[in-house]
Amino acid sequence: MPDVLQDRAGVPVLVCDPAGPPIASERDALDLIGAAFLGATAVAVPADRFDPAFFSLGTRFAGEVMQKFVNYRLRLVVVGDISAHLAASGALRALVAESNRHDHVWFVPDLAALDERLAAAG
Repeated sequence: MPDVLQDRAGVPVLVCDPAGPPIASERDALDLIGAAFLGATAVAVPADRFDPAFFSLGTRFAGEVMQKFVNYRLRLVVVGDISAHLAASGALRALVAESNRHDHVWFVPDLAALDERLAAAG
């Protein structure tokens, strides 16, 4: 499935293809942001598309990507099981918990959980 703009709980979301290209650089993140300008206010990216450096906070890659989305006023949603990454990093657990308390970056296990969050936030 290609990346597709979907209405999810009344919110236009660019739902990214799980088989799409990896997100391994700021340029890759900017490409997603550009695609979102078709009308999305959120971008749902499968966790498996992120380079493992995203989940290793010492690389600062996650912070750079998240900041790009904030700057362009788009919500970034990381969708999928990241439990192995969370088990390996207390700092990542703290980041995920803090992010999920706010509106700019969310980590959710699946699209159904995203729909619930969007409906609750709506």
